[in-house]
Amino acid sequence: MCERETVCADCETIEDLQVPRREFLRVAAGSTAAVAASGAIAGADDAKAPAEKRKPKPAEALIRELYETLSAEQKKTLVLPWNHGADKQGGMPARHGMYNRPFAGQKIGEHYTKAQQELIDRTLHAICADEEGYIKITRNRRFDASKAFENCGSHIFGEPSDDNKFAWLFTSHHLTVRCDGNSQPGAAFGGPMYYGHTAQGYSSGNVYFYQTQRVQTLFDALDAKQRKGAIAPDSPGEQAASVSFRPEGEPRPGIAYADLSKDQRSLAESVMRDILAPFRKEDADEVMQIVKQNGGMEKIHFGYHKDSSSKEDEIRWHFWRLEGPGFVWNFRVLPHVHCYVNIAAV
Repeated sequence: MCERETVCADCETIEDLQVPRREFLRVAAGSTAAVAASGAIAGADDAKAPAEKRKPKPAEALIRELYETLSAEQKKTLVLPWNHGADKQGGMPARHGMYNRPFAGQKIGEHYTKAQQELIDRTLHAICADEEGYIKITRNRRFDASKAFENCGSHIFGEPSDDNKFAWLFTSHHLTVRCDGNSQPGAAFGGPMYYGHTAQGYSSGNVYFYQTQRVQTLFDALDAKQRKGAIAPDSPGEQAASVSFRPEGEPRPGIAYADLSKDQRSLAESVMRDILAPFRKEDADEVMQIVKQNGGMEKIHFGYHKDSSSKEDEIRWHFWRLEGPGFVWNFRVLPHVHCYVNIAAV
């Protein structure tokens, strides 16, 4: 997935993930936007004003504002049709891809004015829960091998005006996130998401190490029999199949939420909250609404894949994975973090 000039040699051979529509995003007909979280989740000023005094705008409003500032020439390359690329990806539009570099190789610093770049950065802030979430998503504002915000990509699919469908896609090394104003009902985060960090997965310098720590707390709370069931064989991998939804009835690796004790279930719900913590509340709420619609937390499995270098007295995970109907959170810990997320009503 990485461009050759990046320092991420470990993932140079991984291709951008574009999963055929028939295996992906089987969104239920007529599904609607989430309006509340399930029980597992706790409950603009004038553009000329100084940045520190501005009230935050919703990401959707900022995207519309950005669109209005684009010149006709900019729109030719930075605004694409809603279903752009679908004819080349087995029916899967480019807006639903997971990328490891600026989409189409077009960098923000080369295609947007300074004022537009500020709007894009504010939009990225707006899809994060808070400043701490923004720090995690941007890897302490370093963007890994992209090295700077200006080296990332920002594209709009569709026309963000009136009632038209649209999606804003932000891409960089180890990052694909988006906002679509719920133009794709029943698809969390507007479609598949990818995040990661170049730092070693068990390093305190990895901004997502806390997620692995939290998932580990659940494993530590299991008894010997439960642990045996929680440890999954082999590796889920990072290819298209790893983030596709399994056919109904096919077993999922790991231990099911339904097989946990009351205290363990409470801990599992806490783990879910912590994983969702970097992202804005409306997206986290939609995730949990979709989980509920697809059968509830009872259907979610927590799988742990051992790393081959693990010692008997210190188990280290190569992957951990949360999976259920219409739900995949596939997190590679070693040698550094790659996480692919796909959640939709099915």
